[in-house]
Amino acid sequence: MRLSLALLPALASLALSTTTTTLTLSLPASPNPFALPASTHATLASLGAHHAAPLSAINTFVFRNVTPGSYLADVHCATDAFRPLRVDVAADGGVRAWETFRGNEWGNRGEALEVKDGRVVEVRAVGKKNYFMERPKFSALSILKNPMILMGLVSMVIFIGMPYIMENMDPEMKAEFEAQQAKGGLAGMIGGAAGGQQGGNPLGEFDMASFLAGSSKKGGGKNGGDGGGDGAVKNHGVRR
Repeated sequence: MRLSLALLPALASLALSTTTTTLTLSLPASPNPFALPASTHATLASLGAHHAAPLSAINTFVFRNVTPGSYLADVHCATDAFRPLRVDVAADGGVRAWETFRGNEWGNRGEALEVKDGRVVEVRAVGKKNYFMERPKFSALSILKNPMILMGLVSMVIFIGMPYIMENMDPEMKAEFEAQQAKGGLAGMIGGAAGGQQGGNPLGEFDMASFLAGSSKKGGGKNGGDGGGDGAVKNHGVRR
């Protein structure tokens, strides 16, 4: 009995040493670890445990007495962002680490990371954090991308280049172009071309006002004269 009681502290210390381990996260050379804020710290979290470690003088985060399990390691910094890690601590003290992605399933592991000295994992940096939206700057290229500006520029080029095109045009085609332009400009040219193909526009003499008033331009007198006849017919009533 006395022997067993004397061995209890040794057995307890042996059990403690096999069930806990020390995990170290090291920062990369870029960004400069010495330029990070003093509030920079790292966390190691799981469903049943939560560990936190400040930034040490040698730019590492040391977690002591870590029990076996699967943890999410994250570095919290106000100026720079770092990739989160999945760290698995085995019962024998072995450590394995992978890059993980927020929002995905826990079993969706990323790239496996090298574990130095069995318990040191290097954290990868993402980049600087940006809390403000940069004000857009003036750019002449953005103005040229405007469709209205492009249409105006194309019209100006056509207007300026038309005399040069007229000088190099065939005499017969030039005479026909001037004749069509004298009739009504571009609209006359289009109307003349359409008239040559279809024999004229059938709606050229259509009067919308007369149509809405209930009379036509050509048969106005007949409609007026028939008014009395229509009245006479209405006086007969409806036959039964």
